Amino acid sequence: MNEEMGYVNHIERFHLLPRVGQAIRLLNQRGWKAVVITNQSGVARGYFPESLIHEIHQRMQDLLKKEGARLDGIYYCPHHPDVGVPPYRQKCRCRKPGTGLVEEAVKELDLDTSTSYMVGDRGMDIEFGRQVGAKAILVLTGYGKGEWEYFRDQWKVTPDYVAQDLFEAAQWIVQQESGKSKILHPPF
Repeated sequence: MNEEMGYVNHIERFHLLPRVGQAIRLLNQRGWKAVVITNQSGVARGYFPESLIHEIHQRMQDLLKKEGARLDGIYYCPHHPDVGVPPYRQKCRCRKPGTGLVEEAVKELDLDTSTSYMVGDRGMDIEFGRQVGAKAILVLTGYGKGEWEYFRDQWKVTPDYVAQDLFEAAQWIVQQESGKSKILHPPF
């Protein structure tokens, strides 16, 4: 969703990628829930305070709102199993590929992962999507292009679709679901 530049350790470093607002708006217009699930180990590593994550999430929502889009939920894990100090240094269920955040989103937002899509830019995201029972889409933004070109032979699972960006992924989701009568709730 955002420009990949390593750890975003200041609010001014957060920039949405092109067409992200269009993608989220398309899903919103179809009545689908758009959810972000993200690891943020920069907190555990001491690169930025946890309060910055909340500022960035608010900025993300504000930028999306300007484009007529919204996220229905944002879930993050600030932990790392080997780095940092407690409470951030811990093995937890919320750090992807753990399923704790998805379980929380399912409960709070009444989601069904069997009719959901996971969109991500890493092989781990594709594996994670399948682990929770969702269809998985790789986007070639962020780490996606390099992951796809250099590491896909090492992946345990393959994506259901490879998209140039989040907007193309959203268009594919709409196309897949256009003939179905039930509502889709994708956890992003």
